[in-house]
Amino acid sequence: MSTTSPSPTSISPTSPETLPIGKTLPPTEWTMADVLSRLGNVPPERIRVNPAPGTATIQDVIDLDDHHDRLCELVDGILVEKTMGFDESNLALVLAHILGNYLEKHNLGIMAGEAGMMEILPNQVRIPDISFIRWERYRNRKNPKSGAPFMAPDLAVEIISPSNSKGEMDRKLHDYFSAGVKLVWYIDPATRSAKAYTAPDQCRNVDENGSLSGGDVLPGFTLPLKDLFARIEGPK
Repeated sequence: MSTTSPSPTSISPTSPETLPIGKTLPPTEWTMADVLSRLGNVPPERIRVNPAPGTATIQDVIDLDDHHDRLCELVDGILVEKTMGFDESNLALVLAHILGNYLEKHNLGIMAGEAGMMEILPNQVRIPDISFIRWERYRNRKNPKSGAPFMAPDLAVEIISPSNSKGEMDRKLHDYFSAGVKLVWYIDPATRSAKAYTAPDQCRNVDENGSLSGGDVLPGFTLPLKDLFARIEGPK
């Protein structure tokens, strides 16, 4: 795991024209430089080489979770291991609990946690640390049968981990909004700050004295960041 953590303040939106997707070549001709470019320079230790980059499928994602307890996202046929340490997981659980309390009073949809795999675009699997799906998007309010259902959340939350590169988060942001996600929160424990995106080029910076807002996705929901971080730091 990398020892440096990108700050959300350094994360900028990426347009399709500048998306780092490498050369247009079949997977058999990709170099490692092509693979890293497509993924936004994810640390190589998170890239699985079996199956070969460019050839992995959604079934490979499901099988790794079912049989090896390894969570991987699928990006351009490449398996990328999800990264989340103890502190990031703790923060995600606390935030999920707060969101859950809101949803107890406002029955707007359902949530998934850090293992909630979704095929947000054809053959592209993302696993937000927290995702919220409104009932309108969730067909018939029934659990999908697939381990990675084809759908996108209304809200995707990512807790920035030390090995998340800027390019990786730029690529995720583009994928989320291409899939129809309406709100994305990037929360950085290292800087006690967040970024709230309503489009790839529309972002609100939130410092520890500011608040996250649910906007049209979670009407009336607000959360002061200092209250969120206080919950994971314990009494002074």
